[in-house]
Amino acid sequence: MESLVLDYTLAMDDALGEKQGVSRYILEALRIPLQDARDHLLARRREGTLAWTELPRKDVRGVLEYAERVQGRFENLVVLGIGGSALGTTALATALLHPYHNLLPASGRAQRPRLFVLDNVDPDQTQDLFSHLDVRKTLVNVVSKSGTTAETMAAYLIMRDLLEDQVGRGRLAEHLVFTTDPEGGVLRKIGRAEGIQMFDIPAGVGGRFSVLSPVGLLPAALVGIDVERLLAGARFMDEWITETDLVYNPAYVYAALQFLEHTRYHRDIAVMMPYSARLRDVADWFRQLWAESLGKAVDRRGRTVHAGTTPVKALGATDQHSQVQLYAEGPDDKFFTFIKVGEFGYDLTIPDAHPGAEELSYLAGQSMGGLLNAEQRATAWALARRGRPSVTIELPRVDEAGLGQLLYLFEAATAVMGELYDIDAFDQPGVELGKQATYALMGRPGFEELATEIRAEVPERTPYRIERK
Repeated sequence: MESLVLDYTLAMDDALGEKQGVSRYILEALRIPLQDARDHLLARRREGTLAWTELPRKDVRGVLEYAERVQGRFENLVVLGIGGSALGTTALATALLHPYHNLLPASGRAQRPRLFVLDNVDPDQTQDLFSHLDVRKTLVNVVSKSGTTAETMAAYLIMRDLLEDQVGRGRLAEHLVFTTDPEGGVLRKIGRAEGIQMFDIPAGVGGRFSVLSPVGLLPAALVGIDVERLLAGARFMDEWITETDLVYNPAYVYAALQFLEHTRYHRDIAVMMPYSARLRDVADWFRQLWAESLGKAVDRRGRTVHAGTTPVKALGATDQHSQVQLYAEGPDDKFFTFIKVGEFGYDLTIPDAHPGAEELSYLAGQSMGGLLNAEQRATAWALARRGRPSVTIELPRVDEAGLGQLLYLFEAATAVMGELYDIDAFDQPGVELGKQATYALMGRPGFEELATEIRAEVPERTPYRIERK
């Protein structure tokens, strides 16, 4: 399998100078902490407490058999989820489906359904989607490990009501598939009682690490993505990371650079900028993975650290015209990850439509992919000239194997970063309080005291409101 390439030339002092760039000496000084990180992660893996690392080797026959069984039966697939229950699916679809998949006729989609991922509780968006779908021809994948995710379950209850009205309670189970906890939770209980097809989110796999589980693989298989090839790419990357010395290890070098840029050079914003429209939602998926894993108040010893860098997404070349002015001349507080593609699925040759126009003739005969990659290289170089560091990850092409490598690389690097910060990269205490507050304000039993506390501290109408009378 052809591997991706991690090029960190423009993060080093050779390119940026000793005050702005990382030296080989500084990088080498991290060898012992990186080795400790590796030893700890491998020990946890042997103990079975890093369940996401086993996903590339999981048996997916059940997913494939179900996808084959329902092929051609539904025009629409609606995925109801939020956060890690939706972002991975969106990233896979954007990268690997035709960009206008939902506009193609059924024959152009190989009889696969159109895909809609509903990951919010905006009532306008929800109504606009549900009112324009023929729910009699729709399969609904509800994704929630606990079965209590307020946003997902609200959408499920509304869609369930529509389905009951249109297809009847007796055929409801045909139109629903749950991806949830293998043992407990309300979705598991409902699924068992009503004979609804269910797939397991493996124990110990958090939402942000779940893209290679049925959370991402089921909808991917249903719309025709080669999930076995995706997992093969992830296995390839896992073997590379597990078997390779730290100096030549893409996950450990990437994590080391991110850690040094933050702790030594005080660059606390991590910008991811793919130069491929197909990869734009990988940056969105990465934002949750990075932010939720690494943004922690305390370390494992209980010390206050407020760890983590802020992930920001951009798209090349689009954001050269909206963000790069800030990146080049604003605060030097950013570390850039560029993603480029070696071989595009299509490459358009630019014609010489105006031979007499020198301002345009230089483009004649050039490829559009060549132009996009030249813009990536030029942006990275221009930032380096201003002392702004970056790494470039090159995918051979945007396909299942390459994407599997890329996603697993970022998951592994995130885990290594957690070790370097000495934090728990797999919990999310900052999210839980907000969830509990939502339950309280919506009247969920057991949260009455918290609701009273919130309403006392932040009343519906505060004294600090400005409005025109």
